[in-house]
Amino acid sequence: MRKRAWMILAVAVFLLPVFALAQNDLLTSYDLFKMQSVVEVAVSPSGQYVAYTVNVPRPFSDKPGSDYRELHVLDLKTGESRAYLSGKKAVYSLSWSPDSRMIAFRGNLGDVKKTQVYGMYVDGGAPFPLTHCRMGVLSYAFAPDGKSIAFVAAHSERERRKKLIEKGFNAEIFQEEMGNRMLMLQDLSTGKMRRLTREGSVFDFVWSPDGRYIAAAIAPHNTKDDSYMFKRIHLVDVAEGTVKKLVENPGKLGHMAWSPDSRHLAFVAGVDEHDPVAGSLFVVDVQHPQPFDQLRNYSKDFEGSVTWVAWKDRHTLLFSADEGVNTTLSEQKLNADRRKVLLQPGAAVFSRFSLAGKTVAFAGNTPEHPNELFTFDLKKRKLIRRTELNPWLKEKSFGKQEVLRYRARDGLEIEGVLIYPVGYSEGKRYPLIVYVHGGPEACVKNGWETSYSRWGQVAAGRGYFVFMPNYRGSSGRGVAFSKMDQGDLVGPEFEDVLDGIAYLETLGLIDARRVGIGGGSYGGYFSAWGATRYSKFFAAAVVFVGISDQVPKLYESDIPWEMYLVHWLHWPQDDPQLFYDRSPVKYAKGAKTPTLILHGKADPRVNPSQSLELYNALKIHGKAPVRLVYYPGEGHGNRRNPARLDFSLRTLEWFDYYLQSDKPKDQMPPKYLKYKLDEVE
Repeated sequence: MRKRAWMILAVAVFLLPVFALAQNDLLTSYDLFKMQSVVEVAVSPSGQYVAYTVNVPRPFSDKPGSDYRELHVLDLKTGESRAYLSGKKAVYSLSWSPDSRMIAFRGNLGDVKKTQVYGMYVDGGAPFPLTHCRMGVLSYAFAPDGKSIAFVAAHSERERRKKLIEKGFNAEIFQEEMGNRMLMLQDLSTGKMRRLTREGSVFDFVWSPDGRYIAAAIAPHNTKDDSYMFKRIHLVDVAEGTVKKLVENPGKLGHMAWSPDSRHLAFVAGVDEHDPVAGSLFVVDVQHPQPFDQLRNYSKDFEGSVTWVAWKDRHTLLFSADEGVNTTLSEQKLNADRRKVLLQPGAAVFSRFSLAGKTVAFAGNTPEHPNELFTFDLKKRKLIRRTELNPWLKEKSFGKQEVLRYRARDGLEIEGVLIYPVGYSEGKRYPLIVYVHGGPEACVKNGWETSYSRWGQVAAGRGYFVFMPNYRGSSGRGVAFSKMDQGDLVGPEFEDVLDGIAYLETLGLIDARRVGIGGGSYGGYFSAWGATRYSKFFAAAVVFVGISDQVPKLYESDIPWEMYLVHWLHWPQDDPQLFYDRSPVKYAKGAKTPTLILHGKADPRVNPSQSLELYNALKIHGKAPVRLVYYPGEGHGNRRNPARLDFSLRTLEWFDYYLQSDKPKDQMPPKYLKYKLDEVE
């Protein structure tokens, strides 16, 4: 007996490190804060170099704040890449001087209080400021001759009243203290500046290659609503200082790009003022502009959403697009009937790209890794991954990820992404977390879908299926699909989610008694709707910066016009009963879904009062536990890493408690978390 006991003990001791290794194979919330990723990419005009920024998580030992962002440069001739600026710094808005000798970026380096444009020579040396604007620089671009730089700056009335504010006279005049975004021009040799625009706010701009004009996206006011809905394309004559409207585009406006001969301007926009997505491609002849309704829509009837555009030559456009859960890169000849797909679906997921000569570069991801640097040779049609920022991910075990397609109850095909539990065993039913994307004019891609607010592979490592549906109203399926939910919020669009859950149950994959739902913004709205109106379907819910009462929400937000024009199509006064009928608080009575509510206290998009209202409604009228967590200083999504880690840990603990544990379901997990920061440092 003693010998057998020793043998059992020896086997147990031998298995302990094996079990520990298996646990270390799984991706955790803490791993997310070791993960680096490529953010911005810019190819030099010469085509020899690619500058890119790398997001580096801020250590928890540092003062709380957002992540650092390093500057790196890849030499395409040698294949070597090196860091030009690293450490506790953050750089944004990469570009090159026209002669390819200098890399430029926005930053806040040294003792400078406002963000400025800096330059660094590719041959080496320290960064040096190119602008000295007391208001700071929001965006910029070199003139084609490299002798000047145009930039956008906005003054604040509170800056002018700084001395009064210091004495305690700090009354804030809502919105009226926001100065317009001015387009400025600075001579790089003399430093002399002049103002190019006087009226409206400039949100985006691009130089014509001949240096004569700047195409600018100008809205009447410097508000978020204006930036969403009221930008129109204007032509700024740089020498004369005149501004005239070029295109009266009726709705949302995206990226713009000039043809090499300065004759045509390509732009991405909505087809009308009710289009939720700036996802259609147009070209205007600048010398002979036509009314918007007479311009050709190069993506008409296209089941996708164009995201970025550039010119290969004066007759040829390149554009990226979301097509369902995938991304493509296509070539389009002017006036040609069809495009040519250069990068097929499944190669990588990306939203924008940089082009010079034969080289396309972008930050792309796949189901196996977050954003890395990719280059694509247009002549050889060859895609190359240039970086591997997280080699340790190869040691982690991931759940299988696949595209899920199913029919909604009305016959419409719905797409989504499904991640299996790590170590999935066929025939076994697992708990499910439904992640609902926000917008709703957005879409989940078949790429890397794991972050602090997207549970992805972290949840898969904890034994969950993760289902991410692109319900009707999502982007990536064309204009008609993105409009299918208008005026009918959480109607058939929410039924698309329920139908996906039912489909997974019929496949024998999930336990329908253990389904959780979560998401942020519009995804938070879905989650609150699931926790109340459809409480019987969900055993747990996580509502992040979500909507609970549609009647006050529209007027509390910083985007009331956007909500009216592309979502509701009428105001609350027109049909107050409809707005209340589509409000989760109406159905709080008797709700049986344990609900965790989380909100940034400085959220301008969805007022934190929306979460307070849902909390009180469920606390008073519901029949399940509810908890409200505020994040001070955070807005519409968490920016600082402590708040991000708290969110990831807290929400997964909530799901574990109600979907996987045997603990009493009328109680809650502990309100305070134990952070194991040694797993990150």
